[in-house]
Amino acid sequence: MAKIGYHASHEQFTPRDLLKWVQAAEHAGFDCLMSSDHLAPWSERQGQSGFAWAWLGAAFQATQRSFGLVTVPCGWRYHPAITAQAGATLAQMFPRRLAWLALGSGEALNEYVVGGAWPDKAERNARLREAVDVIRELWAGHTVTRDTPITVSEARLYTLPEHAPSLIAAALTPETAERAGEWADGLITVNQARDNLAAMIEAFRRGGGEGKPLYLQVHISYARSDGKARQNAFEQWRSNAISAFQSETLRTPGDIETATRNVRPEDLDTYVRISSDLERHLAWIEEDIAAGFNEIYLHNVGRNQLDFIDTFGASVLPRVSARCGVGHR
Repeated sequence: MAKIGYHASHEQFTPRDLLKWVQAAEHAGFDCLMSSDHLAPWSERQGQSGFAWAWLGAAFQATQRSFGLVTVPCGWRYHPAITAQAGATLAQMFPRRLAWLALGSGEALNEYVVGGAWPDKAERNARLREAVDVIRELWAGHTVTRDTPITVSEARLYTLPEHAPSLIAAALTPETAERAGEWADGLITVNQARDNLAAMIEAFRRGGGEGKPLYLQVHISYARSDGKARQNAFEQWRSNAISAFQSETLRTPGDIETATRNVRPEDLDTYVRISSDLERHLAWIEEDIAAGFNEIYLHNVGRNQLDFIDTFGASVLPRVSARCGVGHR
């Protein structure tokens, strides 16, 4: 059965507020939770970047739902041995609660801070593929040594997870999705045109992902009027109206602001599902389920988090469950 989840956006909100909101989302009936791991926000208007790994320990203690985390283990901010240790510790403390880690090849916005040249996509892909193997071997209790493309010297974890999280691929293009089909336990992508999503799914399956779960992070803007919903999207998410290449290579929030300076409110429909109409949001979710996504994580990009959580909990999630038979209810 498909599940409907809530996305906790560290780029936009303080960790303290996010803790309250994941508790509210659980109470409202969201089935699962996810977060992203950022060092910097996409824009100064968003204005936050709490440390997701520290926050997860508190969030697990405060809730009962499963979590997923999008992170980069390729040796810049985090060496794969550190990612493996962090994931193993949470998995040991809270069995089966860390359901998955979505691994990507990185964005300069978050990784370039450690210095050095930002590698091209081919090198980042090679480092990601190596990091996946390192993490899995460490979780299996092995001692790991590697020379390239990531140096690992006799690494071993002494605290191991009884149930290791899934390692899924974070992909924005069919090319990345196809490469990931061979190694990933599943795939996560973001909302885009239906034909693009279909191409993403087909590429993942073609690359070896047939039968593996599919996850979708959906950027939406809900408010009590269409005008307010569009205003919220423009204020908070126009910085994300960029290509996959730009999202991986722009280095600072200021760079992203410059790249998106000509974005207009009416340009955002490609990136955000904007509507005050709950029927429209319900129809979008039903289309996602019909496309084959197993877990759909809703990210309301506006600052009206509690209104979104309460409204969708009362008026959308029960109807999705009744129509599509989803979730834990």
